[in-house]
Amino acid sequence: MTLRHMTIFRAVCESGCNTTKAAERLHMSQPAVSLAIKELEQYYGVCLFDRLGRRLQITDVGKQFLQYSIHISDLFEDMETGLRNWGAKGILRIGASITIGSQFLPSYLKAFAAKCPEVDVRVVVEPSGELERKLLANELDCALAEGITHDPNLVSETYMEDHLSVVCSSQKGWTQGQVIPIDEFKRQRFLLRERGSGTREVFDRVVEAAGLSITPIWEAMSTTALVNAVVSDLGIAVLPHRMILPALHQGLVVTVRVSGLVFRRNFNIVYHKNKYLTPAAKTFLGLCRSYEEDYPIPAYNGLYE
Repeated sequence: MTLRHMTIFRAVCESGCNTTKAAERLHMSQPAVSLAIKELEQYYGVCLFDRLGRRLQITDVGKQFLQYSIHISDLFEDMETGLRNWGAKGILRIGASITIGSQFLPSYLKAFAAKCPEVDVRVVVEPSGELERKLLANELDCALAEGITHDPNLVSETYMEDHLSVVCSSQKGWTQGQVIPIDEFKRQRFLLRERGSGTREVFDRVVEAAGLSITPIWEAMSTTALVNAVVSDLGIAVLPHRMILPALHQGLVVTVRVSGLVFRRNFNIVYHKNKYLTPAAKTFLGLCRSYEEDYPIPAYNGLYE
């Protein structure tokens, strides 16, 4: 006995117990329909229809079997629909580095929820190195991260450019936009993000290319902690420009340029090269690629971790 047998039986019942009409409905031959009913009756050892002349009349056991058939075939159809549409519903696991997660991801997800309201989005915001580990372990479907991808099994696609600013306290004596010599820059006390973050990776790459060796006096995962330390004139930091805007607008800090050094980086879409991207994942990543064109840049009113 198969689902096909139940489907045929149900079609016969819903066609007024008429095998010819059921055959037309199912695009089958009438003898094939009659054979399926006979196989059901033989399999269970019951009579599903009384044969009264050329007409069929459903029996009590047939009525019982019809209820099972309706329940099972509808349940199967629900399963088929649910699994086939899993990519448009289901769960989407997204990772984001700290800068992207605090600055951009909330706006991305608000726009995505309007497009795919039935998708259950699960988010982690962590340093880029940890995101790579989770992508390789299939704990995430995709991630948004700054910096360079280190594993050849990960696909990295740039979708936005960003820059870091050299920031110091307004009490230091430097003026907004001032250009300082590289020798003066390297003598400063540095307050930096932790190793493994995309921000720190950009800083290390630029200063190493310039032949500098920098040992920070502070290392922190929290951009807020670093900004507050800069405001207190404990040293200088190199941080994502968008992250220091509140303090900059309040006149608590200033940004300067360093002769010969440019701190630029890319924001990247990252996923495993063998990962199947569901329609929902593709919709989300497409939204990220075109976000700046299709939506206003979000406004930020406070400091962020």
